[in-house]
Amino acid sequence: MMTRTRPQDWYSTQRVGDDITLISEPFIKAFYRCNIWHVRGRDRDMLVDSGMGVLSLREWVPLVTERQLSAVASHTHFDHIGCHHEFSDRLVHPAEADILANPGRRATLADPYVTDDIFDQLPPEPYRSTTYSVTSAPATRLVEDGDVIDLGDRVFEVIHTPGHSPGGIALWEAKSGILFSGDIVYDGPLIEDTYHANAADYIRSMKRLYDLPVRIVHGGHFPSYSANRHREIIRQWLDEKGV
Repeated sequence: MMTRTRPQDWYSTQRVGDDITLISEPFIKAFYRCNIWHVRGRDRDMLVDSGMGVLSLREWVPLVTERQLSAVASHTHFDHIGCHHEFSDRLVHPAEADILANPGRRATLADPYVTDDIFDQLPPEPYRSTTYSVTSAPATRLVEDGDVIDLGDRVFEVIHTPGHSPGGIALWEAKSGILFSGDIVYDGPLIEDTYHANAADYIRSMKRLYDLPVRIVHGGHFPSYSANRHREIIRQWLDEKGV
């Protein structure tokens, strides 16, 4: 029988520079482990995605309770929105607002992905993979392409990046060259076959992100990477598609 971890060990945090902290769930295997990004601003903070939700972020990661915070969903798969209900300001693209409000197991991909096999150690009791579900978290703000999220001294532009899912978004801070890319592109195996993926949209989104003058990319999974690696990943992906 797989062992269970202690609640206090479930989350880890790592400062990565630019007043950004990576929050992760280290006992989830890397392929399924979402990167949760906390961004400090002058007037308020931003959280990009919120993990599986098997333990409370607010209880076990005090960083997210220190100031007013906007919780942004890069998209609405189970590993990215599990704790969104814990925050009063919740942002998502209109194309996936219904899933955030009504996060069924199929709609969020909990079915078929969530089994004990995605863990190296199970979450604490009373977690059960067979009954896992995401809590409803209706959006308080819908964000579309070109909208901005203003933290006071930092402004992030919303880039609609459909392909992996219809309401996928990336967040672009032009001043710093920082891109939060969600699951449309990261430095690992990309998922192009979800029930609501679209191949043509995926190509268009990748072409658009290729041209951004990024300095660093913080993806939805796997380690962050540089501008050269960003273009290498996308160029190789496009070449494999013959475009």
